[in-house]
Amino acid sequence: MSRLMHVSSGPYAPPEPVRVLTVTSADGAALHVEVHGPEDAPAVVLAHGWTCSTAFWAAQIRDLAADHRVIAYDQRGHGRSPASPACTTDALADDLEAVLKATLAPGEKAVIAGHSMGGMTVMAASTRPVFREHAAAVLLCSTGSSRLVAESTVVPMRPGRLRTWLTRNILGARAPLGPVTPLARRILKYGTMGPGSAPHMVEACARIVHACPRKVRHAWSNVLDLLDLDHGVRELRVPTAVVHGTADRLTPPVHARALVAALPNCVDSTELPGLGHMTPVEAPDLVSGRIRDLVTTYATIKEGA
Repeated sequence: MSRLMHVSSGPYAPPEPVRVLTVTSADGAALHVEVHGPEDAPAVVLAHGWTCSTAFWAAQIRDLAADHRVIAYDQRGHGRSPASPACTTDALADDLEAVLKATLAPGEKAVIAGHSMGGMTVMAASTRPVFREHAAAVLLCSTGSSRLVAESTVVPMRPGRLRTWLTRNILGARAPLGPVTPLARRILKYGTMGPGSAPHMVEACARIVHACPRKVRHAWSNVLDLLDLDHGVRELRVPTAVVHGTADRLTPPVHARALVAALPNCVDSTELPGLGHMTPVEAPDLVSGRIRDLVTTYATIKEGA
């Protein structure tokens, strides 16, 4: 399991949950799940990305839990969820279904937000019956469905075999990330955040990412390298909004534009100039606002309905 290493004060310090539970996925994998906010409020489910944890959503949880029931979980091998030998997109879909089934009443609807690998989790689950039972709407933040390594601009050179090979070896490196040093912050900011990201944002992301065990980071990098969820995008029929940053090197804007073109029911697309891959941290109010809008429009039960 990862070392828990996140900031302890400020907007990116993880709030204390109202309830914590362990959910068992289809293959027996244990998932750490947190519930925040009033039990009778509209539900929001948050799925974080590669190398992150529930702490990544701290700003959204702090904001939304005032009047929403916010459910956040650690992807297998991340945060407080133990590592599992099964690292596949099917396993991600199994895990999301298990969380939905364990935390929502039969037929209850929720807005599901996924960042990066969390968005890919949603795509992988798009045809699943439990997902379709519970998903009222979806927010996809800084994510893509295929060609992740080939399209990445982490390596500043022209597209081609050499860039793809270098990117694959950088993102899939087995070496430990080590402590959060000034150099480590600069590297993480370059690779994952916009050039104008404030130091406290970089610090929060660095602590979260560096807490991910290297074996888990490497195992999931192989899954992302071979990712092909284009079919899942075409089956994602619920109202879906897309958010992305123009300075995203991990999932550049080409991915967001492809999603918008392929989604059957894309209701909004927001491009954030100068922002990088960590949009929920870099633009916390905007991401929370998009989630609120989706809840109000698609998940709030109207009186007399």
